[in-house]
Amino acid sequence: MKRWRSVKVAVVLGLVCVGLLSACGSPKSTSSAANGTRTLTDTLQHQVKVPSQPKRVIGSYLEDELVALGIKPVVQWSVKNGSGTQAYLKKQLKGVPLIDYSLPYEAVTKAQPDLILMGTSSAVANGKYAQYNKIAPTYVVKNGPKVTWRATFMDVAKAVNRTSKAKTVLRQYDQKVKQARQQLKTNGRHSVAVLWVTNNTAYMVSDKSASGALLYGDLKLGEPSLVKQVSKTATADWSAVSLEKLAKLKADDIFLVNSQKSASLFKDPLWENIKAVKQQHLYQYGDASSWQYSGPIAYSQMIEMVLKALSA
Repeated sequence: MKRWRSVKVAVVLGLVCVGLLSACGSPKSTSSAANGTRTLTDTLQHQVKVPSQPKRVIGSYLEDELVALGIKPVVQWSVKNGSGTQAYLKKQLKGVPLIDYSLPYEAVTKAQPDLILMGTSSAVANGKYAQYNKIAPTYVVKNGPKVTWRATFMDVAKAVNRTSKAKTVLRQYDQKVKQARQQLKTNGRHSVAVLWVTNNTAYMVSDKSASGALLYGDLKLGEPSLVKQVSKTATADWSAVSLEKLAKLKADDIFLVNSQKSASLFKDPLWENIKAVKQQHLYQYGDASSWQYSGPIAYSQMIEMVLKALSA
């Protein structure tokens, strides 16, 4: 989902990631050495003349990809007047001003970008693309429910002219995944689930997005039947699940993003009798962790947390 692939905004702000558009085909590019630009075709088939070496990039909710490519954006994504940010990137984004997730035109103009990257097609709908493109060249990266985080990452790299760097990042990531699999040695037998609790409601991650794609796809950990069931009808990265259903969750371990430690559901007998909870195989993380996000940095951090938990 990196993104809104963020589930946090998907729930808090109305599941904005639902219904994102995606387009097929390989972007084409031409270059112009004279003015230092390249013409690229984005996922919505816009012909975009982008700087060959962009210096001031806006990529709201694409910060993970940009940082992994060695680019520090001029502003960083936030929600609710800065109260919600990608805290797991705090060190890499130190000193970078916040911008509201809705990308107000005035704030974008003030940042003086030379390239604007959009992570969702819906962000430029209803005439918005023309408005942003007046401010700076605007490129909509590959996105949508069927687009992998790797495809998005490589498209971001193409837009900022760092494809070689992206390939190196992915090779290093794949090596990390390989080593993690060898250390875990589960081959699908050890089952896990990821839950997020906020507003006294439990949400379960889809098996094809965010941390679900990492655990079940890359690390090949076992997927409980309830996760498969919820994922079949999921319309966003995270889906609300009743305690009655969670009581039947047979995961060996649960990774919990706990955004509400005082939630009354934690005292409910149904919660207390969930297999992993009862066996004290519950690993809790706060909003500052990378569990709600995706991208090479987020996934690398999650791998380290999984290894720490399951190797203990």
